[in-house]
Amino acid sequence: MKPASLRPFLPRPALRRRQSQCPSRAYAIQAPGAAPTLQVFDSRIKQIHKERAAANADSSRRVDYLRDEIASRLCERLLDINRHFPSVLDLGANACNIARILTTTPPPTPTDPPLHTRLTSLTSADWSPTLLNRDAHLPFNAALPSHTRTVLTDPDTAPLPFAPHSFSAVLSSLSLHWINDLPSLLAQIATILKPDSPFLAAIFGGDSLFELRTSLQLADLDRRGGVATHVSPLADVRDVGGLLQKAGFKLLTVDVDDVVVEYPHSFALMQDLQAMGESNAALVRETNAGLRGLGRDVLLANEAIYRELHGGGGERGGIPATWRVIYMIGWTPGEGQPVPLARGSGDLNIKDILEGGAKK
Repeated sequence: MKPASLRPFLPRPALRRRQSQCPSRAYAIQAPGAAPTLQVFDSRIKQIHKERAAANADSSRRVDYLRDEIASRLCERLLDINRHFPSVLDLGANACNIARILTTTPPPTPTDPPLHTRLTSLTSADWSPTLLNRDAHLPFNAALPSHTRTVLTDPDTAPLPFAPHSFSAVLSSLSLHWINDLPSLLAQIATILKPDSPFLAAIFGGDSLFELRTSLQLADLDRRGGVATHVSPLADVRDVGGLLQKAGFKLLTVDVDDVVVEYPHSFALMQDLQAMGESNAALVRETNAGLRGLGRDVLLANEAIYRELHGGGGERGGIPATWRVIYMIGWTPGEGQPVPLARGSGDLNIKDILEGGAKK
């Protein structure tokens, strides 16, 4: 005998309500032969973050201190290369910080030519049109011999709109850490570079804002009994060299620099992150502000824990925030580049040297 069903006794609105509450299941379809891409960030949300931040131009310019500093250090590495660059691409240009640094920074000595004379043409490209064109009316644009802006489309699906061997150098400052398929983008960069041309980039590393990460985790654990993702994951310095080598770059150089900024309190730090467009965009982030969101009690607990664990050492009684920046340099293969000797061609054994001298 079949068990009794309640369906005949339920009104039709209740039936429709029950059916609408049933979860739907979606299936991902992978193209044959294509390598799967791990989706870590929500590119659409990151686009909204940058567009919303750049819409308030005054607030956006106020927090350019970090991008300008890293752009300056990246330009120093470019100018250490003793050659002229006919065409340079600034990939992920943000508000054209590199273009502004090249035109406003004085040369090392009064007799040296201006820095921007080391290149002929600069192309600034970014995925956020509002941020890219935020300072298009400022005087530094006219100081460059040739400066064009290019708006890019979805970084996860659309390839770079540049022909192979188009640029003599590619730079990227504080932008590539939001890319999901970074190996594919690095391979595209190697393709659009001419032979024997450099790629220089700076990205935020995995230990950036470790003070904020730890204090938020402890505040979450204390107030809500669990831990959620409030700061986006970032690449580790140990992985960068392998990614560059896999993309086909040679003569690799990877180094790390810690930039410590003092803030009056953790709320000022989070406000600056929002004004920069650098808010959390991880797919596993919390998206609602109800009982599960980052509430007032968690924020207040975070401020107290942050100041207790990491504060007190600033000159003005503020709290430090550490930005770990990973710099990478790679060259496309070309004629005349130094290459390592063949394996086994050495005359001396390093083991003999370390043990007290080479054998005669």
